[in-house]
Amino acid sequence: MSSSPELSPTSAAGGGRTFSMSRDKFGIDIPNSPRLQLNTNGNHVNGVNGNGNLNSPNPLKSPNARRVQNFSREGILGSAQKARKLSQSSGDRESMTNGLNQNRQNSDDGINPLKRRSTDAGIDYPRRRATIACEICRSRKSRCDGTKPKCKLCTELGADCIYREPGIKLDAGDKLILEHLTRIESLLQSNLIGQTNGLALSANSPSITGGTTISNDDIMMQGNNANFVSMIPASGLGTWTSVGTNISTMPKVHTNAALHLLQWPLIRDLVSRPYDPQILLQLEMAREPLPLSKAPCLDLSNTSAYIEAFFAKVNVWYACVNPFNWRTYYRIALSNGFREGPESCIVLLVLALGQASCNGSISRLPLGEDPPGLPYFAAAWALLPGLMTRNSVLSAQCTVLASAYLFYLVRPLEAWTLLSSTSTKLQLLLSAPGRVPAAQRELSERVYWNALLFESDLLAEMDLPHSGIVQYEESVGLPGGFEPEDEESAGRDDLWYFLAEIALRRLLNRVSQLIYSKDSMASTQSLEPVVAELDYQLTQWYDSLPLPLQFPYSRTMLNDPVQTVLRLRYFACKTIIYRPYILAVLDNEQAAMDPTVRENCRKCLEASIRQLEHITAHHAGHMPYLWQGALSIVSQTLLVMGATMSVSLSSILATLVPSLDTIDAIINDVILEIERYSHLAPSISLSSEILREAEMRRRTFLGG
Repeated sequence: MSSSPELSPTSAAGGGRTFSMSRDKFGIDIPNSPRLQLNTNGNHVNGVNGNGNLNSPNPLKSPNARRVQNFSREGILGSAQKARKLSQSSGDRESMTNGLNQNRQNSDDGINPLKRRSTDAGIDYPRRRATIACEICRSRKSRCDGTKPKCKLCTELGADCIYREPGIKLDAGDKLILEHLTRIESLLQSNLIGQTNGLALSANSPSITGGTTISNDDIMMQGNNANFVSMIPASGLGTWTSVGTNISTMPKVHTNAALHLLQWPLIRDLVSRPYDPQILLQLEMAREPLPLSKAPCLDLSNTSAYIEAFFAKVNVWYACVNPFNWRTYYRIALSNGFREGPESCIVLLVLALGQASCNGSISRLPLGEDPPGLPYFAAAWALLPGLMTRNSVLSAQCTVLASAYLFYLVRPLEAWTLLSSTSTKLQLLLSAPGRVPAAQRELSERVYWNALLFESDLLAEMDLPHSGIVQYEESVGLPGGFEPEDEESAGRDDLWYFLAEIALRRLLNRVSQLIYSKDSMASTQSLEPVVAELDYQLTQWYDSLPLPLQFPYSRTMLNDPVQTVLRLRYFACKTIIYRPYILAVLDNEQAAMDPTVRENCRKCLEASIRQLEHITAHHAGHMPYLWQGALSIVSQTLLVMGATMSVSLSSILATLVPSLDTIDAIINDVILEIERYSHLAPSISLSSEILREAEMRRRTFLGG
């Protein structure tokens, strides 16, 4: 399933080709030599001689001529690197680019995450500092080791060891983004004085601080912004203190969902009645429960094939099952007869997802046929009630994997219900140090990011309560790699896609916060610097991908499923960045006379066409994204339909395809494809009906 069959984001170097990754940086340097060298500290591994040389028959695919790329926490999150000069100012685009180039030259300093806990004498690892110093160490200006409940110095002195409560930490890259956007918002607000345009930005839109630490006392922005209003009220399941300053989270109220386009000029004429954007949620709430056998018959004859399929085709999306200790889990589950314990539940869910991955898109299954993997899932479901009351990392892993299978079944609301339990468990585990065992820290990080990504996808389309899990985003950190163990691995630990998706999801959330949140829409002139910055971050995200993940911009279909999904997600992000310009022209044709507006409309429509012209390419992501992808397709199709009804926008479309007949063919293919999904979920069924009616009315409008 992975783009590079031989390599995953562990550390490999030699013959000039270098791979390195740490929690904060993932650097790649690829020369022309096809030889690889594996860092083994002098130890022998399979297929590697004592010098660590390994001949690879499959050199990495390179869709472009770039020879050095960075995959870092700052880079993939669409931000500048940790350059000292750059972090002290909010300089212009040129200084940001210089900072990126400087760090790319230093990308070979990355640290292998699989070795990060090693104590080999020959390796110089950076020392970890205590993130919080106690009051005694602060007063004496001594280095505090951060041990709780008492640090070393307080233990020796017999003193009371008191720690201050920390604020939310923003990494250096996000600090630079916030600084840059602070200037943008000041431009917006200064340009909007006196404007009464219906798209104008409200004076109550949240201001953005560039500070790296935000305490409760700082939430009201200390004087210079008396109009600050938090965009995320404390109405979720968790505690929302300080979250209002994080622009990488989904806003509580936004207009980014697919059905909001039905309120736009011209597009609203394509339906015979108004639709409440909440209708999709209401339909899913009224849905019949999933029928599951109480005594499923388990066929264990093909478990090896399903396990192999899971680690080859499924774990690349979620990266939340450790291939190095899998056989231990399986032995425990087998000894329990798959009837009790988290290990049994995890094994059954892996078998369910593995079997599902062997049968292609669920949309192509014959009607009435049970989905593959359902008996394994039913057996795991019977174990979940006992695990729901446990507050452990393994029980949270079970609910995340069960949610993944429910997404495969296109059951978004049931998945959200389980994710709410996952979020509650994780918040309890992360709310105090020492609750997550050291051996499970890496697993807890991966479970956390899965829960956050799932929740963000759901919040993008449905008005659901926020769980509060996002408040731990800065303290959890990025996953870095499971520790290899003595037993034989069940597969590769591939993190590349997972890290890239974390970064892109955060960028998508920023788009929703800055463009689509309540009162955040601005006139096209005032919106321009925000759109330019978000597009720049999207470009930086692409440039920071490892070469095996960097998809070509060509219009041909790709064989690699990971590259295919990333390319579709890339164009979806680009579409929503530039979509306000389409609204401006639909509202007033004269707006297209502005060259900037016209060019940004072209970018939006081109990105939409790129998502729709090969509609079956979306099958590559149907395991994790069928429901989310279907609604994205619906929104882009409605956008293109509306554009064909505008004189200015249809002239732009004519430059993107051989003829406007091509647009008609694309829309027809989309309608047929979404109809094939309609039996999977009532929300998709309604979306299919809306598209069918909209196309009939569009043809009538155009006289065809």
